[in-house]
Parts: sequence; structure tokens; C-alpha cells
Amino acid sequence: MYQRTDREYNEVDFSRKDLTDGELRNCTFTKCRFQGAQLDECWTTNCRFIACDFSGAAFNASIHTGSAFTNCRFVGASLFVAKFEECKMVGTDFADARFDGITMQGGDWSYTNLRHVNLTKQQLNGVKFVEADLSESNLQKTDLREADLTRASLSKASLSGCDLRGAKLDGIDFKLVDVTGVHMDSEQAVLFARSFGAK
Repeated sequence: MYQRTDREYNEVDFSRKDLTDGELRNCTFTKCRFQGAQLDECWTTNCRFIACDFSGAAFNASIHTGSAFTNCRFVGASLFVAKFEECKMVGTDFADARFDGITMQGGDWSYTNLRHVNLTKQQLNGVKFVEADLSESNLQKTDLREADLTRASLSKASLSGCDLRGAKLDGIDFKLVDVTGVHMDSEQAVLFARSFGAK
């Protein structure tokens, strides 16, 4: 196991490195490459990853608390049973990433690419998804209470059986979403009716 605290890295190439079972605290990584790196079971606390490339990296069973991954690439990365607690993920691309068993507690996932992801039965209450792309994602039976989905793209997403009570849904086009069995509050029901032309 390794530990790094208060370090700064700029444009360093960690591609295909074995970085498993490590602990990073208050470190900053700017434009670093982690392509195909092994980061299984690593811990990050209050770290900042800015415009880093994690394409094809493995984050299985990793834990991240208060860290920021902004404008990063996780294309094809494995996030199996990874945990992100109050993390800032703004502008990050998760195309083809594996989300099985992921835990997302709070945090800001605005402007992220989450197309086609499987978030079935996840506890996503309170998470910010402002203008996130959740097109064709599977959100069946997901807890989205108090989440912020303002202007998020939910085209062809499945929300069947999910709980949206208290969530912000401004700018959502419900005509493009499967809402079978969705739990809504009265304010959301009005938004839903208006999207179909009701007055």
C-alpha cells in the first residue's frame, strides 16, 4: 500500500501503472493520463483531478470522498462497486463505463455524459445532474428524491418505478421518457401535464 499527501502532478503519464490499494489525500492531478491503469481499491480524499484521462482504467471497489474529477474521461473504465461520496464530477465523460454496483452519495454530476448507463435501483437522492446526458440510461426503481435534473437529457431513458418526489425537473421533456409507475409529487405532476399541452 502507498500513501501520497499534498502532492501536485502536471501532465504525468500513469498509463497502465499498477496503482491498486493506495491512498491519496489533498493531491492535485492536472492533465495526467491514467489510461488502462489499475486503481482498484484505492482511496482518494479531497483530491482534484482536472482534465485527466482514465480511459479503460479499473476503479473497482475504490472509494472517493470529497474529491473532484472535472472534465475528465472515463471512457470504457470499470467502476464496479466504486463509491463516490460528495464528489464533483462536472463535465466528465463516462461513455461505455461500467457502473455495476456503484454508489453515488450526493455530489455534483452536472454536464456529465452518462448515456446508456445502468443505474437500476441506485440511491441517487440529492445528486445534482444539471444538464447531464442520461439518454437511454436505465433508471428503473432508482431513488432520485431531491435530485436536481434541471434540463437533463432523458431521451429514451427508462424511469419506470423510480421515485422523483422533491426532484427538480425544470426543462425535462416528458414525452421522450418512460415514466410508467413513477412516484411524483403534485408540482411535478403539473409539469408532466404541461409537457403534454395541458393548461
